[in-house]
Amino acid sequence: MEKIFNNTQVAFSLKSDTELERAYFLFKLIASEPLVKIGTAVTNFALKAHLPVESLIRATVFDHFCGGTTEDDCLTVVDKMFTKGVSSVLDYSVEGKEEEAQFDAALQMTLKTIDFAKEKLAIPFAVFKPTGFGRFYLYEKIGEKKPLTSEEQAEWNRVVERFDTVCKAAHDKDVALLIDGEESWMQDAADDLVEQMMEKYNKQKAIVFNTLQMYRWDRLDYLKRLHQRAIEKGFYIGMKIVRGAYMEKENARAEEKGYPTPICPSKQATDENYDAAVDYMMKHIDKMAVFAGTHNEDSSYKLMNLIDKNNISKNDDRVWFGQLYGMSDNISYNLAENGYNVAKYLPFGPVRDVMPYLIRRAEENTSVAGQTSRELNLIKSERERRKLHK
Repeated sequence: MEKIFNNTQVAFSLKSDTELERAYFLFKLIASEPLVKIGTAVTNFALKAHLPVESLIRATVFDHFCGGTTEDDCLTVVDKMFTKGVSSVLDYSVEGKEEEAQFDAALQMTLKTIDFAKEKLAIPFAVFKPTGFGRFYLYEKIGEKKPLTSEEQAEWNRVVERFDTVCKAAHDKDVALLIDGEESWMQDAADDLVEQMMEKYNKQKAIVFNTLQMYRWDRLDYLKRLHQRAIEKGFYIGMKIVRGAYMEKENARAEEKGYPTPICPSKQATDENYDAAVDYMMKHIDKMAVFAGTHNEDSSYKLMNLIDKNNISKNDDRVWFGQLYGMSDNISYNLAENGYNVAKYLPFGPVRDVMPYLIRRAEENTSVAGQTSRELNLIKSERERRKLHK
């Protein structure tokens, strides 16, 4: 298969010289683990001390990785990316809330993004995090099969109601809905709830999508068991396949609590697990839809091959590639240029509230071997190309 991901002219076609320089500066910083640790500590301190750093954050890391502070802010970015065939997933990236009013606000924001998606061809999906709709502790307690108090049961009923409200809205408006994966010790309760929503709303096609984090060695077996239940009960499976974003936290908790880590023993094992899940879904694409969230070029080529091998149209609505805004533009824009369905997760929210997301992105780029150096090399190539053509 032709190698398409080295084309930097296509990859950075929307970036001005100034934006390209900012990206180079940011990835240079992210390439240094000590600098990321120091920067994270200083940023957290500055925000907690209410120092005036938000404009600095906004002008650098925030604007590179986020679409704006509100959903309306994002529309300029959405429209700009769509001129190159790259769609957007508006992601309200506010995390770690604990209060009912905040969960209700997240529900209203998700309903609003479903309306946006209904109205705009450039926004094919809506998305939310399970802990955007309810307390982490509650998912954890249910996953551990511990009895709930009457107050907790009432609280959980409200979580279920929020899930049902957005899934029904997505179904009624024919908008696909991605539900993000989180830490393993809360995920069982989320999985069960998402499956209930699939059973209810995925009768004709995949509307509700769960997320499989394939750095977990048990997820392929989970997918196969879910497939059997879907056959028996007559519903379609929607699944976002990713490698995962909480590895250090997962390993640390497993060690602290003395149970075997849920994480694959190596990066290679994770890669194989990821590719096996995508392969399994493509074999059963008549009853499934896959959103392949990956910054891995090899996995992207493998899925392109599977699309070809299975005689599936490149723009078949059951197969999407996805990357995060601000990363792997060489994958996103070259896929779109070649006719594939591709969407960028476009985070938004108040600068202060989105910082946990941004810090995770920086740490993830630092820990993934080769990711940051690949980004830097591509940016360098594009700088050189532009110099030659001036």
